[in-house]
Amino acid sequence: MIPSRNLLLSLPKTDLHVHLDGSLRLETLIELSREQNCALPSTTPEGLQELVFKATYENLGEYLQGFGYTCAVMQDPESLARIAYELAWDNINEGVRYIEVRFAPQLHMRPDFSCQEVLDSVNAGLERAQKEFSASDAVRKNGEPEFRYGMIVCGLRKFAPNFSPWYANLFQALSESPLKSVYGAASLELARSAVRARDERGLPVVGFDLAGEEKGFPAEDHMAAFQFAKEHFLKRTVHAGEAYGPESIFQAITAAHADRIGHGYHLFSADLITSSKVYNKEGYCKALAQYVADRRITIEVCITSNLQTNPEIGSVKNHAFKQMLDQKLSATLCTDNRLMSRTTVTDELALAATAFDMDLKTIRNTIIYGFKRSFFPGTYLEKRTYVRGIIDYYDKIIAEHTND
Repeated sequence: MIPSRNLLLSLPKTDLHVHLDGSLRLETLIELSREQNCALPSTTPEGLQELVFKATYENLGEYLQGFGYTCAVMQDPESLARIAYELAWDNINEGVRYIEVRFAPQLHMRPDFSCQEVLDSVNAGLERAQKEFSASDAVRKNGEPEFRYGMIVCGLRKFAPNFSPWYANLFQALSESPLKSVYGAASLELARSAVRARDERGLPVVGFDLAGEEKGFPAEDHMAAFQFAKEHFLKRTVHAGEAYGPESIFQAITAAHADRIGHGYHLFSADLITSSKVYNKEGYCKALAQYVADRRITIEVCITSNLQTNPEIGSVKNHAFKQMLDQKLSATLCTDNRLMSRTTVTDELALAATAFDMDLKTIRNTIIYGFKRSFFPGTYLEKRTYVRGIIDYYDKIIAEHTND
């Protein structure tokens, strides 16, 4: 029996893959654009959904156009804090109790607004929401689990000088360097800032990510950053297998030391393997999936986003999440971008449960993977205690539902 939406709403959930600049409230985007004199193609939510933030897209390029509008209003501490605060409450209100918000600080930096200040601003909004919910009757009287969060910084596989003043200055400083060296330098600088924010300033920066166009911009160009993160015990996740093949996932795991994989849709896409060294493509995919399974490398699955950026998938039922379920991989459902994809964690669960006939046990496993494989910003014992409380509350909700 497919669970009801009300039950899915009431269950404690995670979102391990949610982009801050892709998850604004439409009304907030409109208001901030007006205040900051940033042009929009429409000044109504309906107009923006028709022109920019669509239900379906032609390709990844069209999907990415909306980020130009969102990032434009995220260039000051107050706006970043507000957007983070609202994102936290949007999640809390649908039963999400742990999120890892990812963003590229360098997109918001300028000479008088440093990486540390960007991180401070986002953290201020998230922390405010966390404290408000912890003091609410839901937690204090009704025994609901507390809301917790971490921040993941995103290096970019490629960028241009017009992405931000910080990137423009970097290109000028490294004017004689090949492009891949510039890309790698930016990621290494970001990894250093992330570790400093965590170790010296106590911010819950829990991971380093690599995002952006996969094809032609390999993760190996950013190896210094991933090595630095590994040496300083900063967890790693990599966008891989979203728009490129299994080899991208292999490189993320073996060269970038990824603890998790963002998207991973093309894990089983043997037809996308390009290396002449691979003589058995189907065998390669099977071995790669086995490698992922053996090491419990969790895949951050974003079904709606994948359907939008890869229209050739067609139906939800064609999504590779079905194969991940069949092979008992550690995979959890995420939103990617709540605004661009018009989705929530509850929507993603409902979509998958309906398409793949997920029973309550399978749904439980999928949700709990998110908590267990999170980059929780605390000690191992603190994480165990938190996850145990989540599981107990989850089972209580299911028991009440079953008894009804």
